[in-house]
Amino acid sequence: MQFTETQLKGAFLVEIEKISDRRGFFARIFCAKDFEERGLKPPIAQTNLSFNPNKGTLRGLHYQIPPVTEAKLIRCTKGAIYEVIVDMRPESPTYLSHIGVELTDENRCALYVPEMFANGYQALTDGAEAIYQVSEFYTPGYERGLRYDDPVLNINWPLSVSEISLKDANWPLLESVIGEEK
Repeated sequence: MQFTETQLKGAFLVEIEKISDRRGFFARIFCAKDFEERGLKPPIAQTNLSFNPNKGTLRGLHYQIPPVTEAKLIRCTKGAIYEVIVDMRPESPTYLSHIGVELTDENRCALYVPEMFANGYQALTDGAEAIYQVSEFYTPGYERGLRYDDPVLNINWPLSVSEISLKDANWPLLESVIGEEK
């Protein structure tokens, strides 16, 4: 696997290294040792699958606060998604900064999302599927979220939002939650 750090410290694009022959290819997509060698928390407590029948569907932006912060490894296994992460670490020089990357079944890349980063994605194709490996168990009392259309973040989503959950549409605006995690 090849790890390329993004402009948000601790967040990595993870690319596979293919071993190819006439049958196709083989590639390792996760190895706890490779993550630990880079000082990253291996995301292994649970694995989640999300399916999105319609392009434009938006999920997120979600994160958990201490003591159950989550690191995630997100991969698109069918179709394409636009994955966005937001640095929610108050002490970080990139606090409230975000990046977006396209993850597809063709590029087979994954995004490593550190603890205290909000993440969400938009389906770019009908039938998009994503797999999340998560380092902690989902703990409802510690879940937080950001609005996808928060003016402080000014995220440029590639498509109009066609579907979103009521919960995700109604997260409070960032200005009302800044300092909550301090």
